[in-house]
Formats: sequence, C-alpha cells, structure tokens
Amino acid sequence: MTLSLPIDPQANELLARSPLALLLGMVLDQQVPMEKAFSSPYVLAQRLGHEPDARELAGYDPEALVELFARPPALHRFPKAMAARAQEVCRALVDRYDGDPARLWSEASDGGELLRRVGELPGFGRQKAQIFVALLGKRFGVTPAGWREAAGSYGDAEAYRSVADVTDPDSLRRVREFKQRTKAEAKAKAAKG
Repeated sequence: MTLSLPIDPQANELLARSPLALLLGMVLDQQVPMEKAFSSPYVLAQRLGHEPDARELAGYDPEALVELFARPPALHRFPKAMAARAQEVCRALVDRYDGDPARLWSEASDGGELLRRVGELPGFGRQKAQIFVALLGKRFGVTPAGWREAAGSYGDAEAYRSVADVTDPDSLRRVREFKQRTKAEAKAKAAKG
C-alpha cells in the first residue's frame, strides 16, 4: 500500500521511506506532471549527495537552493519559486514540528486536524491539503478517524482523481482522464460565463 508512479524505482523507494521527500513531492505537484513532481525529491537528494532533512533545507542558502532546483534538468518549470516554497515548508516544519515532517500527521488527533495542519503549510490550499490527506490515507496507512471525510471527494475509495489513486499504469491513465475531463469542463464553463 504505497505510491507506485512510473518513475525511477529509487525515487519511489525514497517517497516510501522519507516523509520529507513525500511532502516535497506534493509541494512540487503543480503545473508539472505528477511524475516530475514526485521524482524531483530524489533528483534533489542526488544533487546534494545525500537525503536532505527539513532543518538542512530550511537553513540552506536561498540562492544555492535555487541553483540546485534550476540546474538542468530543472526540478520544476518554476525552479526559483518552487525552491523558495520548498524552503518555506521546511522552515514551517522546523518551527512547528521540530523538523520532523512525520509529526505533521502522526500527532493529528483526527482527519479534521490533519487537514488543518497540512492546510497551514505554505502553498497548501484546501484542495492540495485534501489530496495530501488522501495520499497519506490511501497509500501510507495514515488513517486517523474522519480522514476520508477530511479528504473530501479525494478520499473516496473508488476515486481516480489524484496522485493518491495511482497504483499502476491503468489507475494513472484513469487519473489523467479525470483531470482532462475536469479541465475541459472548467474551460467550457468559463467560455459560457
């Protein structure tokens, strides 16, 4: 019951064992394919020569961190903004959870509190927080009472809406189809408005 994206097997292994890598993948999961977002923590670790921790990234020289994110191939299509966002998230982890990203979810008393904690991170709006709650519940066994309700439609057991639902090539295809339909519907609605 873990995430299984069509990325380097070592990148998937890092996501499975490192709460920070998983969280950074979610941070980067916007305006790039999910495979790019969730493989970038592994590439970052390779560039650093070791797996980083939240304290290291929180205190990293911002310009040097941008360089790591921007070096070809860039970790994100907006490397400067996303390096800053990753650093902001790590600083929040240091300030609120003593640098331990797993405390974000391990100390949540229920799904509502988990959603609130995730939603308080820089760059996490409600939808992104709900997707991460669903990802934790569906793929990593983080299931405090009420987690499905907190995750909203992303928590549905039979959903194919986000990275939380990817387990194999077929589920990835179904998630992509859902996203394409949603985007087309939004575009059609905007055209009418």
